[in-house]
Amino acid sequence: MLAVTRYRVAGPDAADFLHRAREALAALAGRPGWYGGTVGRATDDPELWVVTSEWGDVGSYRRALGDHDVKLRAVPLLALALDEPTAFEVLGRVDASEGRPGAPTGRSGRAADAATVGVGEAAAPAVPSDLD
Repeated sequence: MLAVTRYRVAGPDAADFLHRAREALAALAGRPGWYGGTVGRATDDPELWVVTSEWGDVGSYRRALGDHDVKLRAVPLLALALDEPTAFEVLGRVDASEGRPGAPTGRSGRAADAATVGVGEAAAPAVPSDLD
C-alpha cells in the first residue's frame, strides 16, 4: 500500500515543514508493516510538497496511525494535507537496483464489488478483483 499526501507550504515555512515531515516519517518507520517513505518538493512549484510511505498492507498503515507516538509526531502534519485521495494499492514495481521491472503483483487487492459490498457482506470465500 502506498500513502501519498501533498501539501501547500509557503516559502518561509519550508524548513519547519521539512523538519516536521522527517519527524512524521521517523515515527511511522517504527511501526510494523512499514516499507519506507520519502519527503519531496516539486521542482517546478517549490510550495508543493509530498510525503509518501509504503506499507505491507492497508491494515498496517491504519494501525500505525493509531499508535500513540504516531499520533503525536505524524498525525498533526498529515492532517494538513490537501483534501484528496491518499491511499493507493501497489500493482507493480520497478527495482532500480537491478534496473529491471520488479515482480508485479498482477492482482489488485481490491475486490470487484468493493464499492457496493460492505465488510461482512461478501457472498463467497473469494471475490475476483476489479482487474481480473
